[in-house]
Amino acid sequence: MLEVDAVRFRYGPRLPWVVDGAHLRIPPGAILGLHGPSGTGKSTLARLVAGFLRPASGRILADGEPPAPGRGRPNPVQLVLQHAERAFDPRVRIRASLAETGADPAALASVDPQLVSPRWLDRYPHEMSGGELQRVNLARALLTAPRYLVADEISASLDALTQARLWHLLIDRVRRDSIGVLAISHDLALLDAVADRVLEWDDLADRGWASVATV
Repeated sequence: MLEVDAVRFRYGPRLPWVVDGAHLRIPPGAILGLHGPSGTGKSTLARLVAGFLRPASGRILADGEPPAPGRGRPNPVQLVLQHAERAFDPRVRIRASLAETGADPAALASVDPQLVSPRWLDRYPHEMSGGELQRVNLARALLTAPRYLVADEISASLDALTQARLWHLLIDRVRRDSIGVLAISHDLALLDAVADRVLEWDDLADRGWASVATV
């Protein structure tokens, strides 16, 4: 279970709370959608859940342990952001970027060709379209065998066809490997289509609404 309990966060002691008493429960294999307008703090919550920010109070646990990026082992909670081009070193080919995850060589050799075409592997990021690069970005997160994935507006910059393809591939993998997903978006129609349950940002502080059952 991915658990977020009474989490509060702000960027300075005199600044307003960006996240104020958030509660979430996501079991493996379930997709919880989080809907809200831009500027509400959704991306801040995404970074908190993945362990890149520390809450001022409350707790975040992935299978009973705090998320731990950068501690010599894969983080069980992987974060995928909207702007894939910012996640890649422009001087490094796609093959090398995938290898940087530290994944087993056998896993690298068996990356789903529907997600990452073999012909992309020797390209540089600037030689890829936005949709192609986001698929590589998603594949890189999945190579770490995460238990949970935070998908923050991952298809917001893509056209409708590419968006549908990306989510189809992700949902297939989520169901197959029982990965819990927090899908964050301002697009309610998208969340209604991909999530098992959709939570409004204003309901985060309500313990009774902030969970999703496994389907």
